[in-house]
Amino acid sequence: MGLSPESFSFVADLVRRRSAIQLAPGKEYLVESRLLPLAREEGIVDVDAYVMRVRGGGREADLVRVVEALTTNETSWFRDSTPFGALRSTVVPAVVATRGPATRLRVWSAACSTGQEPYSIAMTLADCLPSSATFDILATDLSEQVLTRARAGHYSQLEVNRGLPAPMLVRHFGRAGAGWEVAQQLRSTVTFRAHNLLDAPPAGGPFDVVFLRNVLIYFDLPTKRAILRRLRQVLRPDGALLLGAAETTIGVDDDWVRMPAGVGSIYRPVRPVPAAAPGLPQPRTATWSVPTPAVPAPVLTRGAP
Repeated sequence: MGLSPESFSFVADLVRRRSAIQLAPGKEYLVESRLLPLAREEGIVDVDAYVMRVRGGGREADLVRVVEALTTNETSWFRDSTPFGALRSTVVPAVVATRGPATRLRVWSAACSTGQEPYSIAMTLADCLPSSATFDILATDLSEQVLTRARAGHYSQLEVNRGLPAPMLVRHFGRAGAGWEVAQQLRSTVTFRAHNLLDAPPAGGPFDVVFLRNVLIYFDLPTKRAILRRLRQVLRPDGALLLGAAETTIGVDDDWVRMPAGVGSIYRPVRPVPAAAPGLPQPRTATWSVPTPAVPAPVLTRGAP
């Protein structure tokens, strides 16, 4: 028996209310494939029957598991290498040139999934920052399940084969049974914390760099605008936002400007943001490789996916 319209509507509404992710009609196959393992764990062979049981029981733990199953996204090491190239070739040199070689960078990796992105960021910074510089990375995700895996820093051979260069595997990982484990020195630079992008930004800012990749595509236009507005609250005036290849602030929030960075782009806030929290140094504005236009050029509006 397939997923009934009532069961799909229940799951879509639950996921929308808790994560703002839109499951449009036609995504029934996705719901079935993601929830089938949960149904089998409960001894139920039919996803529709499982959803009906979750609806009838109303247990918070069951509702959380359903949402987490539908919001766990694809990830890999250095996924789409362009943002990491921009970090190495444009963002870091500009910050170091402005603040000096003893600078400290704060990075937020939002929707970090099982940790490949923040650890990829950490490896990139460890390679390209001066030895006198330091960095720390806040990695957040809605799902406690994936955060538990990320904190452990343990990956199978199949997982490390997905995009992790051999020299970095040797330098930053150690054998752990049949798999690999991120070296403690690198793990110590990353803090994992549960966070919903619909909520206020997490503590730990202001940030010099925010990675929010392949996330905005799942939200409607008002939610995208709200999230980008919150990012401007915690990104330094000279900070950089890195989005996925299919994402942009253009036509969504005009208080950002897109700037070239290598073969890709970064985004900087145009409108002033709140001052840094007491006790944190306020940096001078970094000089990027191209001038910032006073007013972004008008563009066609990109609607929600």
